[in-house]
Amino acid sequence: MRRKTFWLAMILLLATIMIVGCKDDHKGEDEKMGEEAQLTGKWSGKIEIPNMPLPIMITFEAGESISATIDIPAQGIESYPFEKVTQEEEKLFLKLSIQGQEMTFDGTTAANEISGSFHQNGQTFPFQLKKDDETVGDEKEGEFLTIQTNHGEITGELALPKGEGPFPVLLIIPGSGPTDRNGNSQGMTNDSLKMVAEELAENGVASLRYDKRGAGKNMKAVIDEEDLTLDDFVQDAINWIDELKTDDRFSRFGVIGHSQGSLVGILAAQQSKVDVFISVAGAGKTLDAVLEGQLEEQLSDKLLEESKTILAQMKQGKQVEQISKELQALFRPSVQPFLMSWMEYDPVVEIAKLQVPILLINGTNDLQVPVEDAKLLQKANEHTQLQIVDDMNHILKIAPTDRQGNLATYTNPSLPLAPEFVKALNAFLAEQLEL
Repeated sequence: MRRKTFWLAMILLLATIMIVGCKDDHKGEDEKMGEEAQLTGKWSGKIEIPNMPLPIMITFEAGESISATIDIPAQGIESYPFEKVTQEEEKLFLKLSIQGQEMTFDGTTAANEISGSFHQNGQTFPFQLKKDDETVGDEKEGEFLTIQTNHGEITGELALPKGEGPFPVLLIIPGSGPTDRNGNSQGMTNDSLKMVAEELAENGVASLRYDKRGAGKNMKAVIDEEDLTLDDFVQDAINWIDELKTDDRFSRFGVIGHSQGSLVGILAAQQSKVDVFISVAGAGKTLDAVLEGQLEEQLSDKLLEESKTILAQMKQGKQVEQISKELQALFRPSVQPFLMSWMEYDPVVEIAKLQVPILLINGTNDLQVPVEDAKLLQKANEHTQLQIVDDMNHILKIAPTDRQGNLATYTNPSLPLAPEFVKALNAFLAEQLEL
């Protein structure tokens, strides 16, 4: 079976399956409806994987038959359907499959609790769920928009200010990997981009943010790994900008790109007229240079030398077939076309083509993109403002300089955005958009 996008292999489970409800012809309709009513709603809990419990949420809906979907926030998985849901008195069985692997939940219901065993690949772990308190309510989501692309339907979430528009609106473009619209990826929930959207709304600016292909609500909109290019991401951003321009609730338009999203945003802004552009933790070098710098701190001398050779070959447009086992995850042949398409673009050259006000923001404690990259971008375009935020890391939070402490912030959604980042963002937008 062909692999999907290069990050999809990193995601824990799950593929789209048609929901099949099961009926028990021996039960009366009233009894079945009563059981379904007790089950209907949202249940939150976790799979007890040793040393790393996995939070999940299962939502049951009643119809001609009971159906269910699962959310795994740490994996960017939202509203994924089960193929089979069976309820008989207190017994409950759920099944879904992906790439020939079957996963099941076999449990019992009692009052407002469900507990039992989760099975996958011959392994079994306990799970527990409790029914959400309807009086508390779920986390509020904004309005969702959907657009059609050449590679399926993709969805984005609007965050709107209070009051009457029209409002200026920013398209928020996430970084690399299986990143969802909130700035989270596998095992790394920090809600950085969600906080950006909320901050913008508080200051009169609307925003639309979207899950990367293969993550969150866009889990199904994957492109085969060997066919994917950076231009596919650029076209997604262009499509969103064009969609926002058809909405009379919005008056002026801008882009804010984080990490990889900075280059994607630069390229999209060249083709779709916008009023402002904001680069947050955006690289100022080509991908091969960025990777070489990052790998120097992580690989042995032998693997680093092999990596440099691979990068040099790809830079010339040549695929490399022989890859060490340790480097397969990064340089496997099927992902090389995507990496080569990314290497074709030099951020310094591309940002020089923009003729709109630009804000560049980087943090001094960013482990992935040093402040020197922002300075390279600043030198390339006279329309730029540069803001270096002391102690801010790659996910826009205040973080220590040591690597372990810095990375710990990637999984702490309670940490606020760096105050100086928020101040610089709001000041730039107030000036340029006349808020």
